Amino acid sequence: MVAETAAAVSMGGDFSLWSLFLKADPIVKSVMGILVIASIWSWAVMIDKSLTFGRLKRKSNVFEKLFWSGKPLDDLFRKTRDKDDHAMARVFTAAMEEWARSKDSGRSESLVVGAKDRIDKVLQVSVSRELDKAESGLGVLATVGSASPFIGLLGTVWGIMNAFQAIAVTKDTNLAVVAPGIAEALFATALGLVAAIPAVIGYNRYSAALNSFAVRLHGFADEFSAILSRQLDERGR
Repeated sequence: MVAETAAAVSMGGDFSLWSLFLKADPIVKSVMGILVIASIWSWAVMIDKSLTFGRLKRKSNVFEKLFWSGKPLDDLFRKTRDKDDHAMARVFTAAMEEWARSKDSGRSESLVVGAKDRIDKVLQVSVSRELDKAESGLGVLATVGSASPFIGLLGTVWGIMNAFQAIAVTKDTNLAVVAPGIAEALFATALGLVAAIPAVIGYNRYSAALNSFAVRLHGFADEFSAILSRQLDERGR
């Protein structure tokens, strides 16, 4: 590392970003590479989440209009069973399949209560499964947002060590001697912040979108459960 530091001093005063990367110590280069990959990964997740939540909102709006249009549930079930391509439709289909198995099982009070419990459990499991799918990728944003500044700090500390070693090698405290090490240290810090800040903003934004969708999906499941419960009560009389 000492020899590389001395060589960096002798290469002149080119402080472009690419030059800083090329001149950096291998450890600092590794840190920079990790941060660049983390930043690209987090942006890919944010683009995917943006498309996912936009699609969920759009298709849920269409489905809810059909659901509350007054058409028989069996007709809607037949229409959506083979193309349940979004969360709300899959929750509806799972509950309707259990409803179809339960509605002809009998008319005693105990059978009706058992059918209600099974439908509620199916709805809970389906909602949890869909929310887990929607949540996938948010952990990446949380990890990048929290870890990137510390990874950048590692590069910063290593760059400062390079600067001090350059002073020891040249026995000179001139700014030209310490500038390369300090520059690569600050570059690593900047990359850490560039990776972390968008990831934190994205995590907060899509966590709020997930919470909003969770409230909506739970509300739909509760209303749908109440509708099926009333129909079971009518059949049990």
